[in-house]
Amino acid sequence: MAQAQTTHDGRHDFDFLFGRRRIHNRKLVDTLDPDSTEWVEFEAFGEAVPILGGLGNVDTFTAPAMPPSGDPFEGFTLRLFDPETGIWRIWWASIRFPGVLDRPVEGRFDGDRGVFLCDDVIGDKPVKVRYDWRVLSPRTNRWEQSFSYDDGVTWRTNWISEGTQAS
Repeated sequence: MAQAQTTHDGRHDFDFLFGRRRIHNRKLVDTLDPDSTEWVEFEAFGEAVPILGGLGNVDTFTAPAMPPSGDPFEGFTLRLFDPETGIWRIWWASIRFPGVLDRPVEGRFDGDRGVFLCDDVIGDKPVKVRYDWRVLSPRTNRWEQSFSYDDGVTWRTNWISEGTQAS
């Protein structure tokens, strides 16, 4: 009897985020400044849930004290999967820019790595944005946010986030 072949369509690529997790962050003090060199570290918490029968998910990001001000910070991610193209679109919003939903990054996973890109404008300058996700284990993940101000020739990482599922 022949085994049925299954095709990986990507709709479960972000299932590793579901539930609560602790998030250790290292970021430039000013991610919007291409000349910033000062890094800070802080802890945050996240919680992710599936939506739309698995074709999407939402998650929250909460930092009790976001450096350098020490003020609380809250953000929200919406991810939607297009099964016809295999592409994820990811939107971000936070209290830093109330009422604004960022342009979506788009991409997909290849094994345990996902790359997501978009063109944006930051500080009146065109910029390419890249998120590089890695599933490190069933309980841990890492993503890096990078900007390119030269149309993708060079990239500068400005935020590194490592999440671990909470018990």
